[in-house]
Formats: sequence, C-alpha cells, structure tokens
Amino acid sequence: MSVAKGSVKRVTTSILQNMKDNGEKISMLTAYDFSMAKILDDAGTEVLLVGDSASNVMAGHETTLPITLDQMIYHASSVIRGVSRAFVVVDLPFGSYQGNSREALQSAIRIMKESGAHGVKMEGGEEIKESITRILSAGIPVMGHLGLTPQSIYKFGTYVVRAREEEEAAKLKSDAKLLDELGCFGVVLEKIPAALGKEVTESISIPTIGIGAGPHTSGQVLVTHDLLGITKDFHPRFLRRYLDLYDEIKGAVGQYIKDVKSSDFPNEKEQY
Repeated sequence: MSVAKGSVKRVTTSILQNMKDNGEKISMLTAYDFSMAKILDDAGTEVLLVGDSASNVMAGHETTLPITLDQMIYHASSVIRGVSRAFVVVDLPFGSYQGNSREALQSAIRIMKESGAHGVKMEGGEEIKESITRILSAGIPVMGHLGLTPQSIYKFGTYVVRAREEEEAAKLKSDAKLLDELGCFGVVLEKIPAALGKEVTESISIPTIGIGAGPHTSGQVLVTHDLLGITKDFHPRFLRRYLDLYDEIKGAVGQYIKDVKSSDFPNEKEQY
C-alpha cells in the first residue's frame, strides 16, 4: 500500500502500520506553527510531530524541560489548523505524565480535546507503563520514545549515543517489546547504534521512527528547523541539511534594510 501524496485523505495509525508491513518508509518532521505545518503537510509528510523541541527552537531554552502543557497545546492547535492529511502526534511535556498515571491521562485528554491532535508521544518504557496503559485505555493513540530521551538529559548528563553497552541495549529492546505489547502505534528510536535500530525494528510489530538510529528503522524524523538550516550551530552526525535558510533569510533581510534606508523600497509600483 502506497501513501504517496494525494492517495489518501488522512494518514492514520493503521496506514502507518501498513507502511511498515509493506516496507514503505515513513517520513516524519517536527512542526510548531500553522504556516510551516501547511507546507510540510502539502509536501506529503506522513507524520508531523509537535515536539517539545519547541522549547529549544521556538523559545530558546537549553533543554526541552521548561515547556508547559499549555504551551504544547498552543503549538499543537496551530499545527492542526494547517494540516489536512498528516497524522499529528504531540509530545507530552516533562512533568505531565511521569509520576502519576491519572495526571498523565488528564494531560493526554487535554491535548486531544483542546488541540484536535491525533495522538501523543511519551519518553520511556517500563517506568511509565501505568501511564501508557491508562492513556491507551481511553482510546488515545500513544507513540513511545526510547534511546536518548531529552527529558532525562540531567540523568544522562550528555547527549552522546545511547545503548552502546549490553545492559542498556537489553533494556531498550525489552522496553520496545513492552510498548508493542501494550498497544502503542509506534516508537521513536533516538541516537542509538544502527545495528540496534535494525534489531529492534525487526523484533517488534509496530513501526519504528529513527533519529540517529540508522537506515533500517521504519521511517525517519528530523527537527524541521535543523533540516532547513534555520538553526545554525547544531551539527550531529545524523543531520542532513537540505537548505541553509539562516544565511538566505539573513541576506534577504539585509537587502530589505538596505532598500529601506536608500528609499528604494517602496518604489512607484509598490505604492497606491
């Protein structure tokens, strides 16, 4: 089954599962606002992630931890209004689900009701099993996230590749199988060895989406601002920049400033 642009009205979890089953790769990108979401949706991206990375690229924080549930709902609502086809999944932010499964459910319900999103994403495995189960029992699609989990950055102390050692790799594989058994519709694998990404993808039934997890996952995700070169000082090995918008936008703005100061803008054709 192909989900080439225009072939389906709306991407769903069942379509994503069919894509994995049929060997068709899934494209996933981040979105935080209406205008960008509309472009990414129109281009044919299957999944849009309203990531807590908005804390970094939109708000300028060093980590993803400061962003709030209200802010995530605001970003998700903006994205939903720009989308007609893509499946939109929203990160549950730090502190909204880890310690209390009832709070986790309420957080997920708020996202679904107030933004119109299609699912939520949560970092962790066995340690958040109760929260995942409670959210799934309410009929809310859940995507997992294993490997490098940015909400736990102060626990890790670094953004280096995860699960290189046998013990951590074994836990990741166990957690991935648990997420599959619980009923999650997919799992993001972040910054793990490519061989492990392949092994996990082949060992579970649900789609895996990689970011720095090698080419054998069911699909790939990047932060859109990184892909487009809007961010300037982020250079991980897994990132491929398709544009250099930072310099292009800076140049365009510089030319605008020059034209304003020289009275070249507006010219006779640009006035009433």
